[in-house]
Amino acid sequence: MTAEVRPIAASELADWLNALNAGFLTPARVTESDVVQRAKYTDLARLQGGFDTETGRCVASFRSFAQQLTVPGGAVVAASAVSNVTVTATHRRQGLLTRMMAAELAAAKARGEVLSTLIAAEYPIYGRYGYGPAASAAEWEIDVPRGGLDRRWSAPAGGARIDLVDAAEVRRVGPELHERLRAVTHGFIDRDERWWNLTTGLEELSHRPYKEKFHAVYRTAAGEVEGLAAYTVDDRWTDAKTPQNTLQVRGLLALSPAAERALWHFLCSIDWVQTVRTGYRAPDDLVAQLLPDPRAARVVTASDFLWVRLLDVVRALGARTYACPGVLVLEVTDPAGPAGGRYRLDAATGECEVTGDPADLRLDVGALGSLYLGDESALRLAALGRIDEERPGAVALADTVFRTARRPWCPDIF
Repeated sequence: MTAEVRPIAASELADWLNALNAGFLTPARVTESDVVQRAKYTDLARLQGGFDTETGRCVASFRSFAQQLTVPGGAVVAASAVSNVTVTATHRRQGLLTRMMAAELAAAKARGEVLSTLIAAEYPIYGRYGYGPAASAAEWEIDVPRGGLDRRWSAPAGGARIDLVDAAEVRRVGPELHERLRAVTHGFIDRDERWWNLTTGLEELSHRPYKEKFHAVYRTAAGEVEGLAAYTVDDRWTDAKTPQNTLQVRGLLALSPAAERALWHFLCSIDWVQTVRTGYRAPDDLVAQLLPDPRAARVVTASDFLWVRLLDVVRALGARTYACPGVLVLEVTDPAGPAGGRYRLDAATGECEVTGDPADLRLDVGALGSLYLGDESALRLAALGRIDEERPGAVALADTVFRTARRPWCPDIF
């Protein structure tokens, strides 16, 4: 069997969606509504497909879309987000993904996008295309009675309040809250209109029906929205008629420490709830330390999450800020081409330029992607053989320069 890779035509969208469902093991029939909805929100020019040359059937899918990524210091860079990547099991090992990825990276570079991002379903795949894990995620399971928060707690201090609201209110106040938080949190990405419509039930996918959630909004004494939590609760009781319910957080945004503390206290004080699952949080999230007994919060997930692949090193390194002054010359290897070269970074000014100066460090583009948002340690990468030090002390300087006080967090799967 042979297959060709090319952009898809509008008439092939249903076939492409069938390939996507097959690749993600979703045995759902593609409806006309699915096709119309996907066409409404998708730039078809950024969809690729692999097509069996004998049958004409779509056997691989690939999509990218424009995204904005907040980097350390609060600047926003233009990213090409990669998603919906599949190769049907019958057509593996034919280089379909490699061809689609090569076409996407060349197109993204031509569009002027600074970097590419993705959420990797499988770890081993994307490193060979220059991506590096750049932000991690963790989830905790809280034993509520052991946690020790006051179950009689009823309201935040200082005149603030928490209200249960409906999805329409979330649709009204959520986007502004998210934008305010995105401006100060590196690792955040933008959320479009469709994201908010899907999360509030204004739209739904045929294979993923909307499930109702509870929504809690935190308002300051002045009435300003500074926090929002969405959650679901199961219905479990023991034979002795004792509640054993688990609350699953579906999203929690907090603009201030007061809002964050209040929302977690609220969630851990709801009657009948014995266990709280926090959903994916930043790995240095405060939730465990907010409990009188932090050991009541057990880590159940700790994993890589957002991956970054630099396309324009000069613009990418010039966009973010750095923890301390220092000058580093980086020799970046990139077999695919876009990011390879030698670059001089002045962390004091944030200026980055192509240079012919001798290299202080040698690393591949994937390692640079892991350093980019401040989550990974240059010292760790050097110990792993991912960074070669050409000037004594350069690795230690890079570790201090690139790291951030708080770890990056991307709360969204895409």
